[in-house]
Amino acid sequence: MISLEFLLTSLVVVLIPGTGVIYTVATGLFVGKRASLFAALGCTLGIIPALLASAFGLAAIFHTSAMAFQVVKYLGAAYLLYLAWQMWRAASPLSVSEQQSNSKYSSLITKGFLLNILNPKLSIFFLAFLPQFIPNASQNVLANMLLLGVVFMLMTFAVFIVYGFLSGTFSAVIVKSQKASIMIQKIFATSFAGLGLKLAFTEQG
Repeated sequence: MISLEFLLTSLVVVLIPGTGVIYTVATGLFVGKRASLFAALGCTLGIIPALLASAFGLAAIFHTSAMAFQVVKYLGAAYLLYLAWQMWRAASPLSVSEQQSNSKYSSLITKGFLLNILNPKLSIFFLAFLPQFIPNASQNVLANMLLLGVVFMLMTFAVFIVYGFLSGTFSAVIVKSQKASIMIQKIFATSFAGLGLKLAFTEQG
């Protein structure tokens, strides 16, 4: 049974800007509305490994193994810094086109997917968050966790699409100003760098 409390709490969590939101918004602004859909899809698919790890208890490894946590954490931080450097280096006047190749869309999905699977805090979050909404009398905890996780993923996808489409509506305005487009790209690059550094200094919870 999906409670209203779970839906409202999940909505608040999903609405809070994080790496996935920033990535989807940036894609909507710099590539277009359709591209933001694939960015949102990639970020949502990146939740699956964390959800499965939590549901099957594998996330507990991050609590007991400092080495496992540190390895994934630094890989995630390095990837965010790489994206920041890539965006900063490529900062230039933009030209938004909705006609993108399949390989471009695959790249957008892959980047979004990596953003989430390289975040060790995500699996720990699910391990701490989902059980709160499972009834004590439940006879199938695993099935309940997977159900709640799927609902959370669908909400994430829906909210990210809204973020992406809203940002995509402003893309045409942004690209008309060369200075504005370059400045915004550098702001997003700085945001990714900041998130990468934050992740790098995150302590095991």
